[in-house]
Amino acid sequence: MDFKAKGEQVTSVQKRPFKGHVYNVTTETGNLFVEDILVHNSGGLGTPPHLRVEPGMIHRASGGVLFVDEIATLSMKSQQELLTAMQEKKYSITGQSEMSSGAMTRTDPIPCDFVLVAAGNYEDLEKVHPALRSRIRGYGYEIYMNLDMEDNEENRNKIVQFVAQEVKMDGKIPHFSMDAVKQIIFEARKRAGRKSKLTLKLRDLGGLVRAAGDIAREKGHQLVQLDDVMEARMSAKTLEQQIVHKMIEEKKDYDVYLHEGTAIGRVNGLAVMADSEAGLVMPIEAEIAPSQSISEGKVIATGKLGEIAKEAVQNVSALIKKLSGKDISKNDLHIQFLQSYSGVEGDSASVSVATAVVSALEGIPVKQSLAMTGSLSVRGEVLPVGGVTSKVLAAIDAGFSEVIIPKANINDVVLTEDQSRKIRVLHASNVAEVFENAFEAGEAKKRLLTNLRKLVKVELGKLPKVGLQGKEMLPS
Repeated sequence: MDFKAKGEQVTSVQKRPFKGHVYNVTTETGNLFVEDILVHNSGGLGTPPHLRVEPGMIHRASGGVLFVDEIATLSMKSQQELLTAMQEKKYSITGQSEMSSGAMTRTDPIPCDFVLVAAGNYEDLEKVHPALRSRIRGYGYEIYMNLDMEDNEENRNKIVQFVAQEVKMDGKIPHFSMDAVKQIIFEARKRAGRKSKLTLKLRDLGGLVRAAGDIAREKGHQLVQLDDVMEARMSAKTLEQQIVHKMIEEKKDYDVYLHEGTAIGRVNGLAVMADSEAGLVMPIEAEIAPSQSISEGKVIATGKLGEIAKEAVQNVSALIKKLSGKDISKNDLHIQFLQSYSGVEGDSASVSVATAVVSALEGIPVKQSLAMTGSLSVRGEVLPVGGVTSKVLAAIDAGFSEVIIPKANINDVVLTEDQSRKIRVLHASNVAEVFENAFEAGEAKKRLLTNLRKLVKVELGKLPKVGLQGKEMLPS
């Protein structure tokens, strides 16, 4: 038989391999698990019992598929009831008036033989009922959806097709010119956050397409132009990106960032917020003071550090002892993340912390026109980090002329021609290469790098510039 729900006819068994109802619980409102999935509460006070009996979505989907999005938002009890219905393949319909004080109608068990397809975020996996998860763990029943795809001609053509589909679905915006489509592909590359990848977060990309279309329509353009996409990109900033931009502007007004000259023990670190979408500058200062403890010196870090960030600082302190060759047991290392009101998590500030501390220990000034990011191993290797493009853009926005990133991230940076002209992007594979570019020239720097050559065993030299070579740059 055919089912009809919410005014939509579901195709019959003759037209598809199975019959039933595909239902996404996130498209409706209310407590759907109680009111719609298992049963459907109906009627008010005084409603006859037989009118309170309506099938839930598990019954409507019998013989077909039930799709439950954001499965982890269901309570544990609700998930357990859902599992019971799946195992028993039948479930009683219970109808109770929402205005009733307890009058209830219960039927005999009704068939509900369906296939459950559940979706959710990886971070919420622990909220899935263990008994339910045990039925699907592994064996090909669990699928981690990719957030990106290979950047090749075939997939670029798919992005072009996606743009055309968004225009057709909207029905009001004009189609895109070639330059405008290229800019959308450029945005797909930038938002992927990885080299040779295109993002699969098509909801965000679709929002950009529609915003650009609306701008072109207001201007009376027959086709969406490159300028329309660029204007839409500026107006489509997320809340986090707007907040970070405001923070950068305010800190520039009050000279929280130093853009020129040098300073001892001060480094302009780079960080991200909002799933690597918004980059921000986080100045870090280090100071050496006599130990307050008789037994040994301590590493004192302030700035609402998370667990990973605290561990990263401890790892850096171990490396500092090796790099300095000095007895620092009688000193305390004070490390401050300036105005980090939202807290610090992750280890991408390791390079910045090491540079600030060594600068303070050796009295070597650090260039303030430069910002940096990178994770640091206890052996002095600079490891890759996430959100590199967002961090570089934050450095440009803040007015820095140079930035140091891990060598492994060199192809992850996606900039327009105009943006690439505003900043010199350097890469480093070890801490010695960081110091080579971050410290001001002088005898103290020369002695330090001589010792580092023996430790990291690298031949130091000027670092190459990341620019147009190997990148597809588009007009800004």
